[in-house]
Amino acid sequence: MRLTNETPLFPLRKGVIARQAHVDLPPGTFEEEFARQGFYGRTTHLYRRHPVTSWTRIEGPLRPHSYDLNQLTPDYDLGASLFGSREPAFSPVCFLHNEDVALHWVAPQAMDFFYRNADGDDVYFIHAGGGRLECTFGVLDYAAGDYLVIPRGTTYRFLPDGQAQRYLLIESTGEISIPDRNQLGPHAQFDPAMIDTPELEPCGEDGGREWAVHIKRRREITRVFYPFNPNDVVGWKGDLTVWRINVKDIRPVTSPRYHLPPSAHTTFLGRNMVICSFLPRPFEEEEGAMRVPFFHANIDFDEVLFYSSGHFFSREGIGPGMVTWHPQGIHHGPHPKAIAASRLKDRTDEVAVMVDTLHPLQATAAAAGVENPDYWASWR
Repeated sequence: MRLTNETPLFPLRKGVIARQAHVDLPPGTFEEEFARQGFYGRTTHLYRRHPVTSWTRIEGPLRPHSYDLNQLTPDYDLGASLFGSREPAFSPVCFLHNEDVALHWVAPQAMDFFYRNADGDDVYFIHAGGGRLECTFGVLDYAAGDYLVIPRGTTYRFLPDGQAQRYLLIESTGEISIPDRNQLGPHAQFDPAMIDTPELEPCGEDGGREWAVHIKRRREITRVFYPFNPNDVVGWKGDLTVWRINVKDIRPVTSPRYHLPPSAHTTFLGRNMVICSFLPRPFEEEEGAMRVPFFHANIDFDEVLFYSSGHFFSREGIGPGMVTWHPQGIHHGPHPKAIAASRLKDRTDEVAVMVDTLHPLQATAAAAGVENPDYWASWR
């Protein structure tokens, strides 16, 4: 997401400051990172006397939001209509969206039809459940903790196992890619050799029935029918395919002396958006180093965080299957209880997915139905 590569010319210093950001804060101060381009650009650290989230009330649309996706069910008038599908077996419900990305909650059943997204790439995070994905390139088994990256135009269907199924779908209008690790090298976070791709198998159930492919384009579904299984590929070669990586195979970049910004945990890049993975890691061990996310203002990005499992070290009161959304322009940072709790542990045990978007997001009516209206006040 960084647009320029220049080195800052003049780091200015005024008043009471820390010599090193996020380390040994002056007594009685609270540090805020005021940064452009999602921590990639020019930055100033502000040292305040009070936490910037100690507000008494908020009036207007920038109020922080929290949603419990566990309560979200398909409602074609509220959220599913933004996706286009009205099939009980596959009706993703949109809860946040803009012109670049749409976030959906999916609880698929075994699909007797195929699906193809002509609007963008699909990234699924498997929050609960598992099964088999059948697609243009073959078959791929998946389980909880998997990311499935499905390029635009791929024909696929889910065949879940008997467990309860809950997936986060991040639909990107731009192509999904892996960020450049720069001086860390191409094997940082995960070795590309860890990526799994589909195994080509002869398609079953080839004859004796009509097969449907549901194609989504501009939030509408077109159905194309065939007298044979449309995934009849017998061979392929190239560098564009469906692929899978599990969070257990991602190794977070850490520093024992310095709390790294969220950008250090970027897993995927899309058009005007990034996807980050927050995973179990050791806390910073040096005395004086911050152990929780620093206060910051979303100058250029909306920030969405989906909580999947574990104890979420940045704040209390959030459980698996919940989402927080902090619009650009309003501060956020560590929950007061999280600061104290971080001093009692050696490592985090959370699994969470963050989506940062350059353009402002909009909540759907479906999201409003599962919102915690008092979330904004929990930061005080």
